[in-house]
Amino acid sequence: MSEKCKFHDPEGIYFVTITLIHWIDLFTRKEFKHVLVDALNHCVDKKGLVVYAWVIMPSHIHLIIRSRSGDPSDVIRDFKKHTSREILKVLGRINESRKEWLLRAFAKEGERLKRITRHKVWQDGNHPISLDTNKMMNERLDYLHNNPVVDEIVSEPEHYLYSSAGDYAGIKGMVKVELIS
Repeated sequence: MSEKCKFHDPEGIYFVTITLIHWIDLFTRKEFKHVLVDALNHCVDKKGLVVYAWVIMPSHIHLIIRSRSGDPSDVIRDFKKHTSREILKVLGRINESRKEWLLRAFAKEGERLKRITRHKVWQDGNHPISLDTNKMMNERLDYLHNNPVVDEIVSEPEHYLYSSAGDYAGIKGMVKVELIS
């Protein structure tokens, strides 16, 4: 892993992007989005993850996080590993028109790496950006919450269910977040 893609301060607050292989638009289905929501809440409850903001986009997820229990890369690694398995389970369970194509894409990507036993769902890395100042924090928070608006999924950030924008507008969201004051 390059120096640029590491969590240098285990107690720091980071903006993180986790992307599916080939930027596949998988998170257009609620079943797959709920895998991420459930996993985030599990990481909050059991792994010491603090989520300040989040948004699920069709091919990736943005987070503003920190870890109460040490290196955030451990939590992100476990999140990616768990959600990969769950995404494959959901894919086997639901009626998805792209099922065979998706399984082939995940399998082909997994074949390229010795450390992957079958399927690779997520790209390597998570591109952590340390948020050292309030200005940086606010810029990333705005960027994250406005992403669905820019992508024309919704007209207002707080209208998007799969984001913490509602929490910041006083509407309880799906993931347990701590608001940035």
